[in-house]
Amino acid sequence: MEKPNRFYCIKSLFFVLMLSFQFSAFAQSEEENVKAVIQSLFEGMKTKNTDLVQAAFYPEAPMQTVISGENGSTIGSNAVADFVSRIATTPEDTQLDERILDYQIKVDGDMASAWTPYEFYVNDQFSHCGVNSFQLVKMAEGWKIVYIIDTRRKEDC
Repeated sequence: MEKPNRFYCIKSLFFVLMLSFQFSAFAQSEEENVKAVIQSLFEGMKTKNTDLVQAAFYPEAPMQTVISGENGSTIGSNAVADFVSRIATTPEDTQLDERILDYQIKVDGDMASAWTPYEFYVNDQFSHCGVNSFQLVKMAEGWKIVYIIDTRRKEDC
């Protein structure tokens, strides 16, 4: 059996490296696309741009909060429409600023999960901190938040 020539081996290696780079770049771009949706949600909240807020969500997405109590935790629930309405009716002189501290994003095909620790400020005054856990799905119009749950606390931030 004849040994492959050196040029053929180098060319094959280059091809394999290019393919792996393209797959890596694709995965990275999807993570960036997920991050962009989350960033647009909080930019919309900060600027009271309800179109940005609404565009980030699947319309029927549940929004939940873990409410810690002395006898354990309970869950508070909210609809996206109610959240958008509250942002729309926030007084003009009130700024809501959720500052994301880190993005931990995992993507598998058309599903993504994001874990985002945050600090929340009202008119530059610290209100609370916690973590958001997002579930997103890539739909025909792009990535949409289909579920969010968060924690909230004033200490140990």
